[in-house]
Amino acid sequence: MSKRTPIIAGNWKMNLNYTESVHLVQGLYWQLRDATYDYNAGEVLVIPPFVDIRSVQVLVESDELPIKYGAQDISTHDSGAYTGEVSGSMIKALGASYVLVGHSERRQYHAEDCPDILIGKIKQALKNELTPIFCVGENLEIREAGTYKEHILKQVSDVLQVFSGKEIANFVIAYEPIWAIGTGKTATAADAQEIAFEIRKLILEKSGDEVADSVRIQYGGSAKSSNAADIMAGADVDGLLVGGASLEAEEFSKIVRIATKA
Repeated sequence: MSKRTPIIAGNWKMNLNYTESVHLVQGLYWQLRDATYDYNAGEVLVIPPFVDIRSVQVLVESDELPIKYGAQDISTHDSGAYTGEVSGSMIKALGASYVLVGHSERRQYHAEDCPDILIGKIKQALKNELTPIFCVGENLEIREAGTYKEHILKQVSDVLQVFSGKEIANFVIAYEPIWAIGTGKTATAADAQEIAFEIRKLILEKSGDEVADSVRIQYGGSAKSSNAADIMAGADVDGLLVGGASLEAEEFSKIVRIATKA
């Protein structure tokens, strides 16, 4: 039986202003409190837009909420003349614990599909003691062509090849089939387990059993309370990266409880 702690993360994307973010985190906490949720069962993580992080920090720290938070992106640079960029040290100073790297929307809309860029972002995350949630996945064309497994494993290996086993052990990897993000379509539990297994096998071959067994692998793609238990039943699936469903406190609370119980 795996000793990996499940991690359920809510990626808010470009939604909610700072006051709305506070209301959502409060609501999430109240929902989980009323359900007597045991935070030892799994990590609860919200990933707000940059402008909301300070507000979430103040709420979490002042009320001592057992909810973690992270950032949606990170710069490859320490500091300097990079208008619009946010450095790892800035994110760390806000008390964040995690950062998304290589999300499909960053790859698609911001041309961040190059391994060198992703490697640079992960290096900055590790340098600033932030856990990278490294996202990989395939579009519908690749899925239907049947080459999705090779595509995903190349995405993983192109980045992980430059990191040591000790560094990789600090990763979270999120499998997000692009064709299932925001479409209402969802990969089956078998699909999620298949890819999680293959990713773990790749890590095992590169870095050994101990590292492979420590890396947590999430599924992301129209995850909701109605499918959370089935997806989390996979032996190699250790969490969910939730999009739209994380914007509703009651629904996200249900997902957290169902997923960590599964």
